[in-house]
Parts: sequence; C-alpha cells; structure tokens
Amino acid sequence: MPFPYLLKRLLHAAVVLVVVCVIAFFLIRLAPGGPSLLADPNLGSVERQAIEERLGLNDPLPVQFAKWTAQLAQGELGQSFLYGTPVTQIILSRLPNTLLLAGMSLLITILIAIPLGMLCGLRPNSWLDRVISTISVVFIAVPVFWLGLLLIILFAVTLHVLPAGGMYTTGREGNLPDLARHLILPVLVLSSASIAEVLRYTRSSTRSVSRQDYVRTARAKGLNEFSVHSRHTLKNALIPVLTVLGLQLPRLIGGAAVTETIFSWPGMGRLSVEAALGRDYPLMTAITIFVALAVVMFNLLIDMLYPLIDPRIKAEA
Repeated sequence: MPFPYLLKRLLHAAVVLVVVCVIAFFLIRLAPGGPSLLADPNLGSVERQAIEERLGLNDPLPVQFAKWTAQLAQGELGQSFLYGTPVTQIILSRLPNTLLLAGMSLLITILIAIPLGMLCGLRPNSWLDRVISTISVVFIAVPVFWLGLLLIILFAVTLHVLPAGGMYTTGREGNLPDLARHLILPVLVLSSASIAEVLRYTRSSTRSVSRQDYVRTARAKGLNEFSVHSRHTLKNALIPVLTVLGLQLPRLIGGAAVTETIFSWPGMGRLSVEAALGRDYPLMTAITIFVALAVVMFNLLIDMLYPLIDPRIKAEA
C-alpha cells in the first residue's frame, strides 16, 4: 500500500476518533439521571451536591471536558464511579474475554458463511440454495435474546449437555476444555446474524461474478470448473465480502452486550450494561472509545487487504 494513501487513512481514522470522543463525552453526560440520584433517590440537594462535587460533576460541561481531555492526553480515562478503580484497568481486564468471544464468532462466520455463500451463488435457485437462503433469513429476523434463551432451555436445561452461562465452571478456572464448552452457546448466538448476513452477501457477489465475461473466457479456454472458480470467481467475489467482514468484528464487539448478559459472560458488553445502569460516565465514555477504536483499526486492516486481492485497487491508491 502506498505511504500517502496509508497516511491519508490514518489521518481520517484520527479525525473519526476525535469526533467520537467529543460526541460520546457530551451525550453521555447530557442523558437524564445521574450517579447521585441512583445512589439514593431520597437524598437532599445538599447531599447530591456533595456527591457530584466528589465525582467532579459540579463543574460546567466544558470545564469537565477540558479536565477529561487533559487526562486523556496523559493516557488516563479517569476513575470508575462504580468500581473506584482506573477505567483503563477495568476495561483491560474484560477486553480479552470479549475479543475471545468476538474473534471466535468471526472465525465461525468466515468458515461457515463464505463456503456456503459461494456454493449457493454457484448453484442459484437449486434446492440447496433455497433451503440455506430461507434459514439465513430466519437467523437475521430472530432476536438475539430469544435465540439465546431458546438454546439455554434446549442444551442446558433439557439436555444438560452444555453450561447455561459463565466463562468457567467453579473450581475449573483456566481449564481450556471447560472454556470451550462455555464458548459454544454464546458464539452460536453472537455469530448467527453475522453468518446469515455474510452468507447472503457472498451468494450475491459470487452469482454476479460468475456471470462476468472473464469467467466465460476462462471456460472457453478449456479450464475445468474448479480452476475457473478458484482462480477467477473466488478472488473477485471476496472483494465486496471483505467490506462486510470489516463491519462484523466491531459489530460483534459492540453488540455483545445482550449475548454477554444472557450468558453471564464477563466481557465488555456486560460491563457496558452495568456502566449504563450505574451512570458510570467515565466507564461508559471509555467503552465507547474502545469500540470506536476497534471499528477504525479493523476497517484500516481491511483497506490494507484490498490491494492484495485486487491489484487494480493498489493502482488506484
């Protein structure tokens, strides 16, 4: 990738992060309610003012933002109202768990959606295409919380083959097989909509590419079907699919709140729910920034992969 293009993308990413920081800070603090009201709704005005002064919320918003920006410039995101510890420390303790859950969900999405999508795209309107397309629509339409509860009832309550929640069985912390068993249901729920979406994009892209002139030319030259699809169809069909995949990991990280809450998974999604319910402004702001950073960095990675698949993009860049 040419350096000027990379520099342009990095500057664009920096601007996006700055805008997200500003919007997140002000919108979160302008929301109704506050830590003092949640502590005790019956507190008098004097007690509430004392709590707000202790938390640094009695200053005007521009002053609070200036103080927070000064902390951010030093690599600090403030102290959590709920936990009383640095926000960065809390997030870093939960981030690996969410990355594990989201990473496994993305891997399952790639392994299932792309092969099945290509198969449906190469055999449009076949019985297999119709069955898989119908199932994908169902998974897009089904609410995540309903699917999660259904799988818990089926596999944990009725069949007793998988745990209902948590990351480890009590007393088996660090046991990899036990971790794998606890991962199965959350990964299935979190990846269900992503699999369906990527599958449909892959099917549409494969079907479109297979009708192109260069694919017909490859067949006319005498290449067998495997060579035609592996050399021409697959590579070109993956270009738009990469864009969709670029949105999946950040969405999985940011959208894990419901899944992590249902399965009591100790990740950032569940942490964001706790922070929102507790009006923990520093923690809510920091989580928003981390999710935005994941979106920006992963899309930057996707931009760097484009030229490897299509040399024309490298030439244009």
